[in-house]
Amino acid sequence: MPTIRVLQVEDSRPDAELALAELEADGIACETRVVDDEARYLEALDEFQPHIVLSDLSLPGFSGQRALALLRERDGELPFIYVSATLGEEAAIEALRNGATDYILKQNPARLASAVRRALREAEAQRAHRRAETELMRAQRFESLAMLAGGLSHDLRNMLQPLLLAGDSLQDYKDDPRLARLGALVRDCGRRGLDMVQSMLSFARGARRAEQLRLGNLLDALGLLLQGSVPHSVRLTIDMPDPELSFQGNLTELQQCLLNLCLNAIQAMPDGGELRVETAQVTLPTDFFLEEEEPRSGPYLRVAVIDTGTGMDDATLARLFEPFFTTKETGTGLGLLSCKRIIASHGGLMRVESSPGQGTHFHLYIPLVELAADMAGEEDAESLQGNAERVLAVAEEIALLSLLSDTLDAWGYQVHASQSGTAALQWIEAGSLPDLVLLDADMSLFTAERTLTALTDRGYVGAVIMLASADHPPAPESLPPLPRLHVLDKPFSTSKLLHCLRRALVGDRECD
Repeated sequence: MPTIRVLQVEDSRPDAELALAELEADGIACETRVVDDEARYLEALDEFQPHIVLSDLSLPGFSGQRALALLRERDGELPFIYVSATLGEEAAIEALRNGATDYILKQNPARLASAVRRALREAEAQRAHRRAETELMRAQRFESLAMLAGGLSHDLRNMLQPLLLAGDSLQDYKDDPRLARLGALVRDCGRRGLDMVQSMLSFARGARRAEQLRLGNLLDALGLLLQGSVPHSVRLTIDMPDPELSFQGNLTELQQCLLNLCLNAIQAMPDGGELRVETAQVTLPTDFFLEEEEPRSGPYLRVAVIDTGTGMDDATLARLFEPFFTTKETGTGLGLLSCKRIIASHGGLMRVESSPGQGTHFHLYIPLVELAADMAGEEDAESLQGNAERVLAVAEEIALLSLLSDTLDAWGYQVHASQSGTAALQWIEAGSLPDLVLLDADMSLFTAERTLTALTDRGYVGAVIMLASADHPPAPESLPPLPRLHVLDKPFSTSKLLHCLRRALVGDRECD
């Protein structure tokens, strides 16, 4: 057992020394403080922070009952043992009802050490149980948050899909520069919205989209985002020796992470100070990594967010990345956890240095790995042109259906648009089978699975492209056996759609 701190409420020095001797004789190493009045008792609870309280029942001007009541107002679990010569049976029962852990008669001190050991053991078990319950509640809240993020992302992807197709379609009007500019604006807004959705999902599952980033673009955007948030009392410095440094990452997620750290730093400097964002290329050796981290030595980009604020003590640092732990009255306790997940999803790691009154340093390490360019699947625009193939497009959402029809028609396909599975089946029965079926997975009146089953019953064995959310892919067991079934994740660009069509019609490659 490690050394314990024992607070003794006792006005008799010999009795206090006798109790201490009993503990030491049983091998209990302890540090003690003896008090005999209320003021010193309250001071000791704050400063000494005992592991256990041993109290006499009656003292001049103070009492064990009062000491117990004061303790229970502050801490419901800290062990409190009466050590008294005048404690009768009824008084002992009343003491236990009021929250005392045990009682020992001064005439029989031999039981004191075992009572102290048991009380400390039971208190630790209670704390462990409470921590487990708290962590379970946090895990349940986090799971609910992840489910909410997944559901929202599904709906937002469907809402943003028309923006991507409409933006690409408007850019085809090369003879009207205004329409082309509007198309670029619509497309870029759609892509930015998708990046925000992806950032939300990254908190829940660590998923991300990688691209080749320029360090200058990342930190210039951060500076713009911070312009309206940095008070005059805080001096902001962004040090970037190599703005042309290129690395693999997600711009939106990294902006979110750095912005969160910088805003935290500003809040930690209510009286002003200095906020510095510094970057450097470093090489991390194997021994830099912690035991729970995968040691991947090599070149890294280090981004440091440094403030001269209030700093944090060891207790706060130990819980810094716990879900829902916060030191702010209006904080959510999710910001730093989100940052850690974002950096981890980039294959990187975080380090934190802080102490009270000395400010805080956050160090982000992102591996410098070149983003491999997969050119094998790139076709030129001419190869994406259709050859009057007949495409049956099926979607309940009229905006999506209209954009699919207009886009494919512009690229040389013969498109028949059906707003339901039953309408598609009626068209097939009235005419002939298409060369390809383009089917939205999110249909409720006559589901995509039922539509495909009905198609196969009518002899269709051609290519099928199912438009499905990556968060809610179709269950393979619910689909009929189609040899040329392709799944295209929503949302998608015009280019991805056209590539998928050509590959599905050829029948030799998957869409992705």
